[in-house]
Amino acid sequence: MNASARTADSSASAAAIDALYAQHIAELHRRTQQALSRGGFDHLVVPSGNLHYQFFDDRDYPYAVNPQFKAWLPLTRNPGSWLIATPGRKPTLIYLQPFDYWHVVPQAPSGYWVEHFDVIVIRKPEEALAHLPKDAARCAILGEPQSALGGYTPNNPQPVVDYLEYHRAYKTPYEVAMMREATRKGVRAHRAAEAAFRAGLSEFDIHLAYCGAARQDANDLPYGNIIALNHNGAVLHYMELDREAPAQSRSFLIDAGASHHGYACDITRTYATDARDEFQALIDAVDAAQLKMCDQVRAGTDYKRIHLDAHLALAGILKDFGVLKTSPEAAVATGVSGVFFPHGIGHGIGLQVHEVAGFAASDRGGRIDKPAGHPYLRLTRVLEPGMAVTIEPGLYFVDLLLDGLRQGEHADSVDWARIERFRPFGGIRIEDDVVCTDAAPINLTRDEFAATA
Repeated sequence: MNASARTADSSASAAAIDALYAQHIAELHRRTQQALSRGGFDHLVVPSGNLHYQFFDDRDYPYAVNPQFKAWLPLTRNPGSWLIATPGRKPTLIYLQPFDYWHVVPQAPSGYWVEHFDVIVIRKPEEALAHLPKDAARCAILGEPQSALGGYTPNNPQPVVDYLEYHRAYKTPYEVAMMREATRKGVRAHRAAEAAFRAGLSEFDIHLAYCGAARQDANDLPYGNIIALNHNGAVLHYMELDREAPAQSRSFLIDAGASHHGYACDITRTYATDARDEFQALIDAVDAAQLKMCDQVRAGTDYKRIHLDAHLALAGILKDFGVLKTSPEAAVATGVSGVFFPHGIGHGIGLQVHEVAGFAASDRGGRIDKPAGHPYLRLTRVLEPGMAVTIEPGLYFVDLLLDGLRQGEHADSVDWARIERFRPFGGIRIEDDVVCTDAAPINLTRDEFAATA
Protein backbone atom coordinates (compact mmCIF):
# COMPACT_ATOMS: atom_id res chain seq x y z
CA MET A 1 0.00 0.00 0.00
CA ASN A 2 1.47 3.38 -1.00
CA ALA A 3 1.58 6.44 1.25
CA SER A 4 -1.49 8.11 -0.26
CA ALA A 5 -3.50 4.90 0.04
CA ARG A 6 -2.48 4.53 3.69
CA THR A 7 -3.51 8.11 4.35
CA ALA A 8 -6.88 7.57 2.71
CA ASP A 9 -7.42 4.36 4.65
CA SER A 10 -6.50 6.09 7.92
CA SER A 11 -8.87 8.95 7.15
CA ALA A 12 -11.70 6.54 6.42
CA SER A 13 -11.07 4.74 9.71
CA ALA A 14 -11.01 8.04 11.59
CA ALA A 15 -14.30 9.06 9.99
CA ALA A 16 -15.82 5.73 10.99
CA ILE A 17 -14.70 6.15 14.61
CA ASP A 18 -16.10 9.70 14.64
CA ALA A 19 -19.51 8.39 13.57
CA LEU A 20 -19.44 5.48 15.99
CA TYR A 21 -18.45 7.74 18.88
CA ALA A 22 -21.28 10.16 18.10
CA GLN A 23 -23.73 7.24 18.27
CA HIS A 24 -22.12 6.07 21.52
CA ILE A 25 -22.50 9.49 23.16
CA ALA A 26 -26.13 9.67 22.05
CA GLU A 27 -26.78 6.31 23.71
CA LEU A 28 -25.06 7.43 26.92
CA HIS A 29 -27.27 10.53 26.96
CA ARG A 30 -30.34 8.33 26.64
CA ARG A 31 -29.23 6.05 29.44
CA THR A 32 -28.25 8.97 31.66
CA GLN A 33 -31.62 10.67 31.28
CA GLN A 34 -33.41 7.48 32.28
CA ALA A 35 -31.03 6.78 35.18
CA LEU A 36 -31.39 10.30 36.61
CA SER A 37 -35.15 10.04 36.33
CA ARG A 38 -35.06 6.79 38.30
CA GLY A 39 -33.04 8.43 41.06
CA GLY A 40 -34.73 11.83 41.06
CA PHE A 41 -31.62 13.83 40.15
CA ASP A 42 -30.90 16.60 37.65
CA HIS A 43 -27.22 16.04 36.91
CA LEU A 44 -24.79 13.15 36.54
CA VAL A 45 -21.40 14.13 37.96
CA VAL A 46 -18.46 11.76 37.57
CA PRO A 47 -14.96 12.42 38.91
CA SER A 48 -12.14 10.68 37.07
CA GLY A 49 -10.56 9.70 40.39
CA ASN A 50 -7.45 10.75 42.27
CA LEU A 51 -4.02 9.41 43.11
CA HIS A 52 -3.70 7.39 46.31
CA TYR A 53 -0.57 7.34 48.41
CA GLN A 54 0.87 4.29 50.04
CA PHE A 55 0.59 4.04 53.81
CA PHE A 56 3.63 5.43 55.64
CA ASP A 57 5.17 6.38 52.31
CA ASP A 58 5.23 9.23 49.82
CA ARG A 59 4.71 7.05 46.74
CA ASP A 60 1.37 6.79 45.02
CA TYR A 61 -0.33 3.62 43.84
CA PRO A 62 -0.82 3.25 40.08
CA TYR A 63 -3.74 5.44 39.04
CA ALA A 64 -6.92 3.68 37.95
CA VAL A 65 -9.57 5.79 36.21
CA ASN A 66 -13.19 5.66 37.37
CA PRO A 67 -15.00 3.27 34.96
CA GLN A 68 -18.05 5.56 34.98
CA PHE A 69 -15.79 8.34 33.67
CA LYS A 70 -14.08 6.37 30.91
CA ALA A 71 -17.48 5.16 29.68
CA TRP A 72 -17.81 8.66 28.22
CA LEU A 73 -14.23 9.56 27.39
CA PRO A 74 -11.11 7.77 26.08
CA LEU A 75 -9.11 9.37 28.90
CA THR A 76 -7.40 6.99 31.28
CA ARG A 77 -4.55 9.10 32.72
CA ASN A 78 -6.30 12.24 33.87
CA PRO A 79 -6.81 12.27 37.64
CA GLY A 80 -8.59 15.30 39.07
CA SER A 81 -10.93 15.77 36.10
CA TRP A 82 -14.76 15.75 36.16
CA LEU A 83 -17.60 14.93 33.80
CA ILE A 84 -21.02 16.61 34.05
CA ALA A 85 -23.97 15.27 32.07
CA THR A 86 -27.30 17.08 32.23
CA PRO A 87 -30.24 15.97 30.05
CA GLY A 88 -30.82 18.36 27.17
CA ARG A 89 -27.34 19.89 27.37
CA LYS A 90 -23.94 19.22 25.91
CA PRO A 91 -21.86 17.41 28.54
CA THR A 92 -19.07 19.30 30.25
CA LEU A 93 -15.56 18.04 30.83
CA ILE A 94 -13.58 19.78 33.56
CA TYR A 95 -10.06 18.90 32.49
CA LEU A 96 -7.21 19.17 34.98
CA GLN A 97 -3.99 20.28 33.30
CA PRO A 98 -1.87 21.25 36.30
CA PHE A 99 1.19 23.43 36.51
CA ASP A 100 3.74 20.71 37.24
CA TYR A 101 7.40 20.37 36.39
CA TRP A 102 7.84 17.08 38.25
CA HIS A 103 5.65 15.06 35.92
CA VAL A 104 4.42 15.05 32.33
CA VAL A 105 1.36 17.28 32.16
CA PRO A 106 -1.64 16.04 30.13
CA GLN A 107 -1.73 17.59 26.68
CA ALA A 108 -4.45 19.99 25.64
CA PRO A 109 -7.68 18.09 24.90
CA SER A 110 -7.75 16.83 21.31
CA GLY A 111 -9.16 14.02 19.24
CA TYR A 112 -12.45 12.73 17.88
CA TRP A 113 -14.23 13.14 21.20
CA VAL A 114 -13.56 16.84 21.92
CA GLU A 115 -16.37 18.32 19.80
CA HIS A 116 -18.94 16.44 21.87
CA PHE A 117 -18.03 18.27 25.10
CA ASP A 118 -17.78 21.73 26.51
CA VAL A 119 -14.22 21.54 27.79
CA ILE A 120 -13.06 23.65 30.71
CA VAL A 121 -9.35 23.50 31.52
CA ILE A 122 -8.34 24.01 35.15
CA ARG A 123 -4.87 24.26 36.68
CA LYS A 124 -5.67 23.25 40.27
CA PRO A 125 -8.08 20.52 41.42
CA GLU A 126 -10.11 22.89 43.62
CA GLU A 127 -10.86 25.09 40.61
CA ALA A 128 -13.40 22.46 39.54
CA LEU A 129 -15.76 23.72 42.27
CA ALA A 130 -16.58 26.85 40.29
CA HIS A 131 -17.83 24.77 37.36
CA LEU A 132 -19.78 21.97 39.05
CA PRO A 133 -23.60 22.26 39.27
CA LYS A 134 -24.61 24.77 41.96
CA ASP A 135 -26.71 22.38 44.04
CA ALA A 136 -24.78 19.24 44.95
CA ALA A 137 -27.95 17.70 46.37
CA ARG A 138 -29.40 17.54 42.83
CA CYS A 139 -26.41 15.57 41.56
CA ALA A 140 -25.87 11.85 41.24
CA ILE A 141 -22.13 11.78 41.92
CA LEU A 142 -20.53 8.47 40.93
CA GLY A 143 -17.09 7.73 42.29
CA GLU A 144 -14.98 6.68 45.24
CA PRO A 145 -15.03 8.60 48.56
CA GLN A 146 -11.53 9.97 47.98
CA SER A 147 -12.85 11.94 45.00
CA ALA A 148 -14.85 14.26 47.25
CA LEU A 149 -14.29 17.96 46.56
CA GLY A 150 -15.86 20.53 48.84
CA GLY A 151 -19.54 19.63 49.20
CA TYR A 152 -19.41 17.26 46.23
CA THR A 153 -19.08 13.86 47.82
CA PRO A 154 -19.88 10.77 45.76
CA ASN A 155 -23.30 9.45 46.77
CA ASN A 156 -23.55 6.63 44.22
CA PRO A 157 -27.37 6.46 44.34
CA GLN A 158 -28.41 2.84 43.86
CA PRO A 159 -31.18 3.42 41.27
CA VAL A 160 -28.76 5.37 39.07
CA VAL A 161 -25.90 2.89 39.46
CA ASP A 162 -28.20 -0.10 38.91
CA TYR A 163 -29.53 1.34 35.67
CA LEU A 164 -26.19 2.42 34.21
CA GLU A 165 -24.32 -0.74 35.17
CA TYR A 166 -27.07 -3.04 33.91
CA HIS A 167 -27.09 -1.38 30.49
CA ARG A 168 -23.30 -1.32 30.28
CA ALA A 169 -23.58 -4.98 29.33
CA TYR A 170 -24.91 -3.85 25.94
CA LYS A 171 -21.92 -2.62 23.98
CA THR A 172 -22.38 0.11 21.40
CA PRO A 173 -20.69 -0.38 18.01
CA TYR A 174 -18.06 2.13 19.15
CA GLU A 175 -17.28 -0.02 22.18
CA VAL A 176 -16.97 -3.16 20.07
CA ALA A 177 -14.54 -1.26 17.83
CA MET A 178 -12.45 -0.28 20.87
CA MET A 179 -12.45 -3.89 22.09
CA ARG A 180 -11.36 -5.02 18.65
CA GLU A 181 -8.40 -2.62 18.81
CA ALA A 182 -7.49 -3.94 22.27
CA THR A 183 -7.65 -7.45 20.82
CA ARG A 184 -5.25 -6.53 18.01
CA LYS A 185 -2.71 -5.45 20.59
CA GLY A 186 -3.33 -8.52 22.72
CA VAL A 187 -3.01 -11.02 19.88
CA ARG A 188 0.18 -9.36 18.66
CA ALA A 189 1.59 -9.77 22.17
CA HIS A 190 0.37 -13.36 22.47
CA ARG A 191 2.23 -14.18 19.27
CA ALA A 192 5.41 -12.73 20.76
CA ALA A 193 4.91 -14.60 24.03
CA GLU A 194 4.50 -17.92 22.23
CA ALA A 195 7.71 -17.27 20.29
CA ALA A 196 9.53 -16.51 23.55
CA PHE A 197 8.23 -19.75 25.05
CA ARG A 198 9.37 -21.71 22.00
CA ALA A 199 12.81 -20.09 22.44
CA GLY A 200 13.05 -21.52 25.95
CA LEU A 201 12.82 -18.26 27.91
CA SER A 202 11.74 -17.88 31.52
CA GLU A 203 8.28 -16.76 32.64
CA PHE A 204 9.66 -13.32 33.45
CA ASP A 205 11.29 -12.96 30.03
CA ILE A 206 8.12 -14.15 28.29
CA HIS A 207 6.24 -11.48 30.23
CA LEU A 208 8.70 -8.82 29.04
CA ALA A 209 8.30 -10.03 25.46
CA TYR A 210 4.55 -9.76 25.82
CA CYS A 211 4.66 -6.22 27.21
CA GLY A 212 7.09 -5.16 24.51
CA ALA A 213 4.87 -6.45 21.72
CA ALA A 214 1.72 -4.97 23.28
CA ARG A 215 3.57 -1.66 23.82
CA GLN A 216 2.06 -1.60 27.31
CA ASP A 217 3.63 -2.00 30.73
CA ALA A 218 2.09 -3.62 33.79
CA ASN A 219 0.10 -0.48 34.67
CA ASP A 220 -1.33 -0.18 31.15
CA LEU A 221 -2.50 -3.79 30.96
CA PRO A 222 -6.08 -4.47 32.08
CA TYR A 223 -4.90 -7.11 34.58
CA GLY A 224 -1.73 -8.81 35.73
CA ASN A 225 -0.35 -11.29 33.23
CA ILE A 226 -0.61 -14.98 34.02
CA ILE A 227 2.52 -16.55 32.51
CA ALA A 228 2.78 -20.17 33.65
CA LEU A 229 5.23 -22.85 32.55
CA ASN A 230 4.75 -26.54 33.28
CA HIS A 231 2.96 -27.38 36.55
CA ASN A 232 2.48 -23.67 37.32
CA GLY A 233 -0.43 -23.79 34.87
CA ALA A 234 -2.39 -25.60 37.59
CA VAL A 235 -2.49 -22.36 39.62
CA LEU A 236 -5.48 -20.52 38.18
CA HIS A 237 -4.11 -17.03 38.87
CA TYR A 238 -0.39 -17.74 38.78
CA MET A 239 1.54 -14.44 38.74
CA GLU A 240 4.93 -15.29 40.22
CA LEU A 241 6.94 -14.84 36.99
CA ASP A 242 9.89 -17.11 37.71
CA ARG A 243 13.11 -15.41 36.62
CA GLU A 244 14.88 -18.67 35.74
CA ALA A 245 13.88 -20.88 32.83
CA PRO A 246 13.04 -24.45 33.85
CA ALA A 247 15.40 -27.25 32.88
CA GLN A 248 12.62 -28.63 30.72
CA SER A 249 9.67 -26.65 29.37
CA ARG A 250 6.75 -28.98 28.80
CA SER A 251 3.84 -26.57 28.54
CA PHE A 252 2.87 -22.91 28.60
CA LEU A 253 -0.37 -21.29 29.74
CA ILE A 254 -0.77 -17.55 29.15
CA ASP A 255 -3.75 -15.48 30.27
CA ALA A 256 -3.03 -11.89 29.26
CA GLY A 257 -4.90 -8.94 27.84
CA ALA A 258 -4.37 -5.46 26.49
CA SER A 259 -6.13 -2.10 26.67
CA HIS A 260 -7.31 0.45 24.15
CA HIS A 261 -8.94 3.75 25.15
CA GLY A 262 -10.15 2.21 28.40
CA TYR A 263 -11.46 -1.06 26.95
CA ALA A 264 -9.98 -4.48 27.60
CA CYS A 265 -9.39 -7.76 25.89
CA ASP A 266 -8.90 -10.99 27.84
CA ILE A 267 -7.20 -13.87 26.02
CA THR A 268 -5.89 -17.23 27.18
CA ARG A 269 -3.96 -19.84 25.22
CA THR A 270 -2.14 -23.05 26.15
CA TYR A 271 0.74 -24.70 24.30
CA ALA A 272 2.75 -27.88 24.54
CA THR A 273 6.46 -27.92 23.74
CA ASP A 274 6.15 -31.16 21.80
CA ALA A 275 3.33 -31.10 19.27
CA ARG A 276 3.43 -34.91 19.23
CA ASP A 277 2.83 -35.21 22.96
CA GLU A 278 -0.55 -36.42 24.22
CA PHE A 279 -0.94 -33.17 26.15
CA GLN A 280 -1.10 -31.29 22.84
CA ALA A 281 -3.92 -33.60 21.79
CA LEU A 282 -5.69 -32.74 25.05
CA ILE A 283 -5.22 -29.03 24.28
CA ASP A 284 -6.66 -29.55 20.82
CA ALA A 285 -9.70 -31.31 22.27
CA VAL A 286 -10.38 -28.45 24.70
CA ASP A 287 -9.88 -25.94 21.89
CA ALA A 288 -12.44 -27.69 19.68
CA ALA A 289 -14.94 -27.85 22.54
CA GLN A 290 -14.34 -24.17 23.32
CA LEU A 291 -15.24 -23.18 19.77
CA LYS A 292 -18.59 -24.92 20.14
CA MET A 293 -19.17 -23.09 23.41
CA CYS A 294 -18.40 -19.77 21.71
CA ASP A 295 -21.08 -20.58 19.14
CA GLN A 296 -23.59 -20.76 22.00
CA VAL A 297 -23.20 -17.00 22.56
CA ARG A 298 -26.50 -16.22 20.90
CA ALA A 299 -29.49 -14.08 21.77
CA GLY A 300 -31.82 -15.84 24.18
CA THR A 301 -29.22 -18.28 25.53
CA ASP A 302 -28.91 -18.44 29.30
CA TYR A 303 -25.23 -17.97 30.13
CA LYS A 304 -25.64 -20.41 33.01
CA ARG A 305 -26.55 -23.04 30.42
CA ILE A 306 -23.23 -22.53 28.62
CA HIS A 307 -21.41 -23.08 31.91
CA LEU A 308 -23.30 -26.25 32.77
CA ASP A 309 -22.92 -27.61 29.23
CA ALA A 310 -19.18 -26.91 29.47
CA HIS A 311 -18.88 -29.23 32.47
CA LEU A 312 -20.41 -32.06 30.49
CA ALA A 313 -18.26 -31.38 27.42
CA LEU A 314 -15.05 -31.24 29.45
CA ALA A 315 -15.97 -34.39 31.34
CA GLY A 316 -16.45 -36.04 27.97
CA ILE A 317 -12.89 -35.06 27.02
CA LEU A 318 -11.55 -36.49 30.27
CA LYS A 319 -13.41 -39.70 29.51
CA ASP A 320 -11.97 -39.84 25.99
CA PHE A 321 -8.44 -39.43 27.36
CA GLY A 322 -8.87 -42.14 29.98
CA VAL A 323 -8.84 -39.84 33.00
CA LEU A 324 -12.45 -40.60 33.92
CA LYS A 325 -13.51 -44.16 34.60
CA THR A 326 -17.14 -43.16 35.10
CA SER A 327 -19.53 -41.54 32.62
CA PRO A 328 -19.35 -37.79 31.93
CA GLU A 329 -22.90 -37.44 33.28
CA ALA A 330 -21.93 -39.14 36.53
CA ALA A 331 -18.81 -36.98 36.85
CA VAL A 332 -20.93 -33.85 36.60
CA ALA A 333 -23.61 -35.15 38.96
CA THR A 334 -21.09 -36.11 41.65
CA GLY A 335 -19.02 -32.93 41.34
CA VAL A 336 -15.95 -34.76 40.06
CA SER A 337 -15.93 -32.58 36.93
CA GLY A 338 -15.44 -29.56 39.20
CA VAL A 339 -12.13 -30.97 40.41
CA PHE A 340 -10.76 -30.52 36.90
CA PHE A 341 -12.83 -27.45 35.91
CA PRO A 342 -13.07 -25.44 39.15
CA HIS A 343 -13.97 -21.99 37.80
CA GLY A 344 -16.74 -20.38 35.80
CA ILE A 345 -17.02 -20.46 32.03
CA GLY A 346 -16.38 -16.72 31.81
CA HIS A 347 -17.72 -13.25 32.49
CA GLY A 348 -18.80 -10.02 30.88
CA ILE A 349 -16.04 -7.80 29.50
CA GLY A 350 -15.67 -4.23 28.28
CA LEU A 351 -14.63 -1.22 30.32
CA GLN A 352 -13.71 -3.66 33.06
CA VAL A 353 -12.23 -7.11 32.59
CA HIS A 354 -14.91 -8.51 34.87
CA GLU A 355 -17.75 -6.30 33.69
CA VAL A 356 -20.30 -5.19 36.28
CA ALA A 357 -23.91 -6.31 36.77
CA GLY A 358 -23.21 -9.91 35.88
CA PHE A 359 -25.92 -11.11 38.26
CA ALA A 360 -28.42 -8.27 37.78
CA ALA A 361 -32.03 -9.38 37.34
CA SER A 362 -33.04 -6.05 35.77
CA ASP A 363 -32.05 -2.39 35.58
CA ARG A 364 -33.98 -1.87 38.81
CA GLY A 365 -31.79 -4.29 40.75
CA GLY A 366 -32.36 -7.81 41.95
CA ARG A 367 -30.10 -10.79 41.55
CA ILE A 368 -30.01 -13.94 39.44
CA ASP A 369 -28.34 -16.56 41.61
CA LYS A 370 -25.58 -18.89 40.47
CA PRO A 371 -26.41 -22.55 39.92
CA ALA A 372 -26.02 -24.62 43.09
CA GLY A 373 -22.52 -26.01 43.39
CA HIS A 374 -20.98 -23.46 41.01
CA PRO A 375 -19.77 -20.61 43.24
CA TYR A 376 -17.28 -19.05 40.83
CA LEU A 377 -19.53 -18.27 37.87
CA ARG A 378 -19.43 -14.49 37.27
CA LEU A 379 -22.40 -14.07 34.92
CA THR A 380 -25.93 -15.45 35.20
CA ARG A 381 -27.91 -13.30 32.75
CA VAL A 382 -29.62 -14.34 29.53
CA LEU A 383 -27.57 -13.19 26.55
CA GLU A 384 -28.89 -10.43 24.30
CA PRO A 385 -27.50 -8.63 21.26
CA GLY A 386 -24.66 -6.31 22.19
CA MET A 387 -23.44 -8.28 25.18
CA ALA A 388 -19.74 -9.13 25.22
CA VAL A 389 -18.55 -12.12 27.21
CA THR A 390 -15.56 -14.37 27.62
CA ILE A 391 -15.70 -18.11 27.06
CA GLU A 392 -12.86 -19.81 28.92
CA PRO A 393 -13.18 -23.53 29.67
CA GLY A 394 -10.28 -25.23 31.38
CA LEU A 395 -8.94 -28.57 32.52
CA TYR A 396 -6.40 -28.56 35.37
CA PHE A 397 -4.52 -31.03 37.50
CA VAL A 398 -4.47 -29.16 40.82
CA ASP A 399 -2.79 -31.05 43.65
CA LEU A 400 -5.01 -29.56 46.35
CA LEU A 401 -8.22 -30.55 44.55
CA LEU A 402 -6.86 -33.94 43.52
CA ASP A 403 -5.93 -34.70 47.13
CA GLY A 404 -9.51 -34.00 48.13
CA LEU A 405 -10.79 -36.29 45.40
CA ARG A 406 -8.37 -39.06 46.41
CA GLN A 407 -9.59 -38.91 50.01
CA GLY A 408 -13.28 -38.75 49.09
CA GLU A 409 -15.96 -41.22 48.12
CA HIS A 410 -15.41 -40.81 44.37
CA ALA A 411 -11.69 -41.62 44.29
CA ASP A 412 -12.31 -44.67 42.13
CA SER A 413 -14.05 -42.62 39.42
CA VAL A 414 -10.71 -41.61 37.89
CA ASP A 415 -7.59 -43.34 36.64
CA TRP A 416 -4.82 -42.03 38.88
CA ALA A 417 -2.08 -43.22 36.57
CA ARG A 418 -3.55 -41.11 33.77
CA ILE A 419 -3.70 -38.12 36.10
CA GLU A 420 -0.02 -38.57 36.94
CA ARG A 421 0.68 -38.56 33.20
CA PHE A 422 -0.77 -35.05 32.86
CA ARG A 423 0.10 -33.45 36.23
CA PRO A 424 3.54 -32.14 35.15
CA PHE A 425 1.81 -30.03 32.46
CA GLY A 426 -0.34 -28.13 34.97
CA GLY A 427 -3.46 -27.34 33.04
CA ILE A 428 -5.22 -25.99 29.98
CA ARG A 429 -7.34 -22.87 29.48
CA ILE A 430 -8.58 -21.42 26.19
CA GLU A 431 -10.32 -18.04 26.30
CA ASP A 432 -11.93 -15.85 23.65
CA ASP A 433 -13.89 -12.58 23.80
CA VAL A 434 -17.23 -13.01 22.04
CA VAL A 435 -19.96 -10.49 21.17
CA CYS A 436 -23.58 -11.60 20.99
CA THR A 437 -25.52 -10.31 17.95
CA ASP A 438 -28.92 -10.83 16.33
CA ALA A 439 -27.32 -13.67 14.35
CA ALA A 440 -24.00 -15.52 14.66
CA PRO A 441 -21.65 -14.33 17.40
CA ILE A 442 -18.57 -12.21 16.69
CA ASN A 443 -15.45 -13.87 18.06
CA LEU A 444 -13.07 -10.93 18.39
CA THR A 445 -10.20 -13.14 19.49
CA ARG A 446 -10.39 -15.76 16.76
CA ASP A 447 -10.93 -13.10 14.12
CA GLU A 448 -7.66 -11.43 15.03
CA PHE A 449 -5.66 -14.64 15.37
CA ALA A 450 -6.90 -15.61 11.91
CA ALA A 451 -5.96 -12.21 10.50
CA THR A 452 -2.39 -12.56 11.78
CA ALA A 453 -1.90 -16.23 10.92
